Amino acid sequence: MAPRHLRLASRRVPFKVLVILLIFVPICVIAILIHAQHISYLFRPLWDNPPPPFKHVPHYYAENVSMEHLCLLHGWSLRSEPRRVFDAIIFSNELDILEIRWRELHPYITKFVILESNTTFTGIPKPLFFDSNRFRFAFAKEKIVHGVFSGQIATRGTYEGPFGLEFEQRRAMTGLLRGSGISNGDLIIMSDADEIPSPHTVKLLQWCDEIPHAIHLELKHYMYSFEFPVDYSSWRATIQIFGPQTRYRHSRQTDLILSDSGWHCSFCFRRLQEFVFKMTAYSHADRVRRKGFLNYSRIQKLICRGDDLFDMLPEEYTFRELIKKMGPIPHSASAVHLPAYLIENADKFRFLLPGGCLRTQE
Repeated sequence: MAPRHLRLASRRVPFKVLVILLIFVPICVIAILIHAQHISYLFRPLWDNPPPPFKHVPHYYAENVSMEHLCLLHGWSLRSEPRRVFDAIIFSNELDILEIRWRELHPYITKFVILESNTTFTGIPKPLFFDSNRFRFAFAKEKIVHGVFSGQIATRGTYEGPFGLEFEQRRAMTGLLRGSGISNGDLIIMSDADEIPSPHTVKLLQWCDEIPHAIHLELKHYMYSFEFPVDYSSWRATIQIFGPQTRYRHSRQTDLILSDSGWHCSFCFRRLQEFVFKMTAYSHADRVRRKGFLNYSRIQKLICRGDDLFDMLPEEYTFRELIKKMGPIPHSASAVHLPAYLIENADKFRFLLPGGCLRTQE
């Protein structure tokens, strides 16, 4: 057996290895902390499971086809009179999208129920954007039910966090709805302002009997404008028959989803200032990891490229979908099958159409 001092010497870690470890390990730890979100999303298919799949309800529609025939194609029957429809949204600052939404749906809606707060979900004081711009919505004056939620400014020890405040506003919306004149059997649309059901979808569910009590709407998802179609992954919007137990929600309520039922245009703003407001105001504001993310010139470049504002990887559950959606969203030159009011007022909303990616600052 070798002498003890020789055995100890053989166990000593070489000085070069120690130096490399002392440098390399902290660098790796720092890199993981900085890029934790990227790493988490990159390996999401390994640690997360997708939600149960929806059961897609085929959606039939063509111009000049009778409503009776459309109801029969869906396995439903025609009503003798249409249901009343209440469109309920919690509003932040999407004035242009709200105008398009209400103009598009106005003939079919009994009441537009809108709730806004004097703070953002992140606890930042904000103006009542809708209330100060009512003149834009004078065409719907008789149908508007407007409520104001007294928000909560973010202070240590009292602030509930963005998702807690969002939950409180959705609960307040339930109360506003019940005071809006809605009755059992009426239809209620539950969606964000930028999740717009198509008019023929609303009309179908309004006129047909034996429809499901609640059904999600599959919306074509766009980013920044209708020049950048992403996919058909938007599902949170619902239409349901109002009843005693109805609560305003923006989460999964049923396994049924009506195919190709409208449009979801995320971050579809006219001004760069509005992008910055949304990035710091909504429930996922923690994605703004650096102050430079809010730079106007950076945001403008990303909009025109169709790239992610938060420098994030796609939220996907398979490596195939993850790889397929990496990089910028492909441009589309099509402006077909979009909201009619948008096309009729193309000059006013040029920033939402192909080739209109440049934004004003203020």
